Amino acid sequence: MSEPGPEPERVDVMEEPGPANAAWRPRVGPETLAVLDQFEGVEAAGRTRIQEEALAVVRNCVPPATPEGRETGLVLGQIQSGKTMSFTTVAALARDNQFPFMIVITGTSRPLTTQSRERIERDLRLLTRPDRSWRHFHNPQAAILPSLQGILADWRDPTTPEDERQSILITVMKNHQRLRQLNNVLSRVDLRGIPVLVIDDEADQAGLNNLVSQGQESTTYRRLVELRRLLPQHTYLQYTATPQAPLLINMIDVLSPRFAQVLTPGTDYVGGRDLFLQRPDLLRVIPANEVPTPAVPLADVPPSLLEALRIFFLGVAGGWASRQGNRSMLIHPSQRTLQHAEYTRWVQEAKAQWQRLLSFPADDPDRRDLVEEFEEAHGDLRATEPELPPLAELLPVLERAIRRTEVIEVNAVGGRTPEPDWRAAYSHILVGGQAMERGFTVEGLTVTYMPRGIGGGNADAIQQRARFFGYKRQYLGLCRVYLGREAMDAYRQYVDHEEDVRSRLIAHAATERPLADWKRAFFLDMALEPTRRCVLDLDYMRDRLSDEWYYPKAPHESEDVVASNREVVGRFLASQSLAPAPGPEERSPFERHEVARGVPLRSVLTELLTRLRITRSEDSQRFTGLLLQVREYLDAQPNAECTIYRMSPQATRRRTVDDADEIENLFQGANPVNPPERRGSIYPGDREVKAAEGLTIQIHNLVIQRAGQTILTDVPTVAIWVPREMARGWLVQETRP
Repeated sequence: MSEPGPEPERVDVMEEPGPANAAWRPRVGPETLAVLDQFEGVEAAGRTRIQEEALAVVRNCVPPATPEGRETGLVLGQIQSGKTMSFTTVAALARDNQFPFMIVITGTSRPLTTQSRERIERDLRLLTRPDRSWRHFHNPQAAILPSLQGILADWRDPTTPEDERQSILITVMKNHQRLRQLNNVLSRVDLRGIPVLVIDDEADQAGLNNLVSQGQESTTYRRLVELRRLLPQHTYLQYTATPQAPLLINMIDVLSPRFAQVLTPGTDYVGGRDLFLQRPDLLRVIPANEVPTPAVPLADVPPSLLEALRIFFLGVAGGWASRQGNRSMLIHPSQRTLQHAEYTRWVQEAKAQWQRLLSFPADDPDRRDLVEEFEEAHGDLRATEPELPPLAELLPVLERAIRRTEVIEVNAVGGRTPEPDWRAAYSHILVGGQAMERGFTVEGLTVTYMPRGIGGGNADAIQQRARFFGYKRQYLGLCRVYLGREAMDAYRQYVDHEEDVRSRLIAHAATERPLADWKRAFFLDMALEPTRRCVLDLDYMRDRLSDEWYYPKAPHESEDVVASNREVVGRFLASQSLAPAPGPEERSPFERHEVARGVPLRSVLTELLTRLRITRSEDSQRFTGLLLQVREYLDAQPNAECTIYRMSPQATRRRTVDDADEIENLFQGANPVNPPERRGSIYPGDREVKAAEGLTIQIHNLVIQRAGQTILTDVPTVAIWVPREMARGWLVQETRP
């Protein structure tokens, strides 16, 4: 018998006690209620949802009365779905529950930092409220030290009235120099007994250790670790819409989350399911010859861009009378600033030409040609927005709508990335790349034109690029998404992945078990990687079982597991009505099996597959992926059936293991082998013993040998044929630290 492997991991989930923080219950106070009142346009039910989800987050934080402790949580929203409203509500709850100190780590660029700071100031009314409940410091330096010490002294003084105690709010750019300055300040402050709440916005960006695979620490990561060491009692909340990296980093990492809260977007939010599954009429494929590549740049303005511009300008003209909110178009050709300039020039030239032509008399032939092009775009738009006024009513304002639309190249070519002034103009066209990805909010976005591929195929990066996740339902009929075919397919696949991860985290949170117990297993198309490899020191397995066999290569690794599996398999076989499988009489006992057909797949899943224990890492990960595929198939086909074979019940099957202690070959071959024309005429071989349709499970009972010596007997082993209709790409990572 080989040396036992690591403690085997069960596939099924058992109930365990909840988290240590479960006993404390935060209260909703006046600060929270006042913040909720600030959320304009959010209906009462939406405010209740924001409050309840914020309470769930704070409930998992280190209780303020606890003298010391550290906690890390993941708060999962969706792209442009209102994550800021969540963390400002969490900050307000923290004040209502005697947290004196909040730190918000904002974006990695000035525009994103400014955007986050202004929203926090608005939601907490920092610039307009008559009281002084908050003391806000942005990118603090040593000069604030006396103020911090005085504020904390008030919190420690029991004679200070509660309403006179100020809550410290620090906003700091996620930049190693800014974080170092903050750490220098905090290192000189006595923070013992002071509960601190740290909110890391876009937590999967920049802060994770991108040198972990090299055994080193990246600078920003090191600064965040130093920050946490300076806070004896704190909770670190990771806000993001793309959780792949935080979920897959090593659980011993200080930034690995221990709990997760999934946020629900408001009813007006339009996400991936809305666009890619329910409203494909809003999607447009950019022809391949209009998608630029480094090898084949475009020589002239692509017709699909002009089409998208016409759609956008008609939507602007349709809303021109009210000019409420904003209307915006985003053009995202690539990360290369040279392409930004090229697309900006094309847009400006189209604007100038169309303004000129629309100023011509109605009978001018060039104007008529342009109006015909707008008529085609109007018909397209009217099909999804029936309330759009007739083109004849839009034409008188169309020239002004085009003329007054601001075109902004959003990159740092000029030294500093320009920030749109949403109040200065009703409509904007933004052209850029990386600066308009993660965390960048585009007000009133209706049209996206993105002629670029998926690059490295990292799912989180592709998702953060999708500012069109966040279109508003109230004007959804005016919206369009223009993508190349590769990107279109990738986003369709990402929708399934995103919903799968969110639903699994929600289900796990309901168990009140720590996130360490959550199985790192979810669907992800094989064309995508979950995140950048540089932040992961634990590998993961990617696969998709399709018209192939699965079987564990080391079913004998643990005697305890073998004994458990004997019991599971014996009980399952006893519940089945097995009959001799038909075949030629010349078959040997090794080639004679028993079969049960039409067995409900759901009962096989619950009574056999989820009860089996798999020990070796590679076997376990592939088996977990197989279970994902089976469960997903059952969701779509709840009455699916399968076929069960009991292999060679009247004969003893012996299998040899190699130097890696793995079965060299589970399956028995064909009989006879020669001559070729008679191959398998008596017995086709184990690999061919499967039903024509559906899942097939072979149950083998083995004697395991090494170098001619028996090491274990009566080893139950399953071989499972997964048909093509059950194929789904998945990712599984071992979760043991």
